[in-house]
Amino acid sequence: MNRPLRHIAIFCGLLMLALLIRANWLQYATSQELATHEHNRRVKITQFATPRGDIIVGGKAITGSKEVEGTDFKYQRTFKQGAMYAPVTGYASQAQGMSLLENTYDTILSGEDERFAFRHAKDILTGEPRRGGDVVTTIDPKAQEAAYKGLTDLDARGAVVALDPATGKVLALVSTPSYDPSVFAGNSFKEGDKFQALVDDKGKPLANRPLRETFPPGSTFKILTAAAALEHGVVTDVNAPTDAVSPYPLPLSSSKISSEAGDATCNKASMKTAMQYSCNNVFLDAALKVGEEGMRETAEKFGFNKDVYSEEFGDMLATKSLYPSELDKPGTALTGMGQGSLTSTPMQMAMVTAALANNGKVMQPYIVEKLLGPDLSVLEENSPQVKSEAVSEETAKKVQEMMEFTAKEGSAQRALIDGVTVGGKTGTAQRGDDVSKEVPYGWFVSYGKNPDGRAVAVAVFIDPTAMDISRSDISGGRLGAPIARSVMKAALGK
Repeated sequence: MNRPLRHIAIFCGLLMLALLIRANWLQYATSQELATHEHNRRVKITQFATPRGDIIVGGKAITGSKEVEGTDFKYQRTFKQGAMYAPVTGYASQAQGMSLLENTYDTILSGEDERFAFRHAKDILTGEPRRGGDVVTTIDPKAQEAAYKGLTDLDARGAVVALDPATGKVLALVSTPSYDPSVFAGNSFKEGDKFQALVDDKGKPLANRPLRETFPPGSTFKILTAAAALEHGVVTDVNAPTDAVSPYPLPLSSSKISSEAGDATCNKASMKTAMQYSCNNVFLDAALKVGEEGMRETAEKFGFNKDVYSEEFGDMLATKSLYPSELDKPGTALTGMGQGSLTSTPMQMAMVTAALANNGKVMQPYIVEKLLGPDLSVLEENSPQVKSEAVSEETAKKVQEMMEFTAKEGSAQRALIDGVTVGGKTGTAQRGDDVSKEVPYGWFVSYGKNPDGRAVAVAVFIDPTAMDISRSDISGGRLGAPIARSVMKAALGK
């Protein structure tokens, strides 16, 4: 063999060796990754080759599967009351993929979880089709319906979160406007157009407002400011007059901040009276005296600046609520009334309210009660976990006293329920640089306690941008309190 041919033969041999190495690398080292890759069509075909397991609310399935023809995907996902439950279930679309519980627990629902391996082998021998497991949620269907009806009756962009203070169970999780996941569950061009229309919709129906969007919490944050002031010894007697004048001169500024209740009512008012009438001056002064570090420390104990859920919750992760760092004195004071650069998700404000109702203990929120196998055996079961102790029981009870007084005698009266101990706090949050042009957000937080010990905490958020309503009618007490009341009644069996 002459020299050029020998070189060509060696080069071709090296190419063959490289191909063999690459083939073995793909087959053994990356086979699992490729087999489960989201863009591997076989994965999607497998996901929809058999009926998926169901997501369960109140003992009943709110999802299903239907057989379809003329496609590689044999079954298509269906949803019952899809728009009401979309912030919980997410979507399972043959073309658009999956989100929320459908995505987080896909291996359970599709039957591909490794814990089903023995059953798969048995099904192959017996000729039985693969079956998926079920995801049982903590959602209370009556509370969910009350929250959804309350927001849709207002035709509002908004969110409602309801929690069991003692356990952390999510009893309601609603976002409006919403969408029906069934309308784009297939893979046709028509369904693709429907999904794109939802993406382009200015009302953001695909947004998960309770978990994924943050807003200034406004005066609802005053319950946390009160807790911080009590915990750090700035306030010891909630009935004693303060030295906070109204209008309140913002430090290092020529600005003075008044309250809607009027300067005569709020001037040097006690913290209890300030909660009753939502006097800004008392909470601005309290935050300034607690200081930036003290306020941030208390906020973080309630969950600010932290992930609500751990990574294991996947697609149910909530956006962090932020109590900012390096605030100057005016910025610190403004956080006392829930303004400035402070932001919160509705879930976070529900957690704050629930913790105060639970005597200071923050419980880890969870929305999945248990996971069931195809034979209904329990694969996993969640149980209550203490996330942190935000404040002492003594502090929490003093804040409860103020919130309950606010419900009886103040701005939260629309949330009162016969035979139930109710505490509440309204909130109107300004937004934008020019507050005279931007309509404010409406907030309302509350808790209700039955004589038998059952309790529920609720946060209602309303963005009235698209509503036909005058600016003067936008308040948490007017818009949010009736919704919170109906959710509490539903959750407490009233």
